[in-house]
Amino acid sequence: MAGIGGHLNDGLQLRPSRDSDNLFLEALYRDIRQDLQLALADQDMIEALLEMQVKAQAIGYGTAYPNALYYIVEKQGERIGRVTVDFGANEVHILDLALIKGARNKGYGAVVLRAVQAAGAQVMSPVSLSVDPFNVYAKQLYQQLGFRFERLMGAVERWVWYPQTP
Repeated sequence: MAGIGGHLNDGLQLRPSRDSDNLFLEALYRDIRQDLQLALADQDMIEALLEMQVKAQAIGYGTAYPNALYYIVEKQGERIGRVTVDFGANEVHILDLALIKGARNKGYGAVVLRAVQAAGAQVMSPVSLSVDPFNVYAKQLYQQLGFRFERLMGAVERWVWYPQTP
């Protein structure tokens, strides 16, 4: 499977990530990891921790999913998020979907997820993802899009969407 990309609904576009996106991706990670910034530590220590987390995530994805594809989510040409997808032999796995604060709760995540589902449906492949058991909002969205809880895997839940058979 070649992947996903191109123009989506609501003026959204997915394009492959480039080296020139690195500063945006670091800023996005800082935005979604406010919990680390609230730690009782000096600012230099927090910055070092955030930088270490960004690198650890990249290494972890690269090791576990060497064929994963990294996309930037744009709204009318402005970067608003990222999605990382592994197109495996037996399933499409969404590793990560993150949007900047100003783009959340506007339906954009659902548009991106539907694009991944459409890619999976083209080859009759299930789409899976992992979610924090306490992330009620995300789980409600996944359920609305047809994903179903499959099992608990350590500290996360595995949810899967299966394409309809013709």
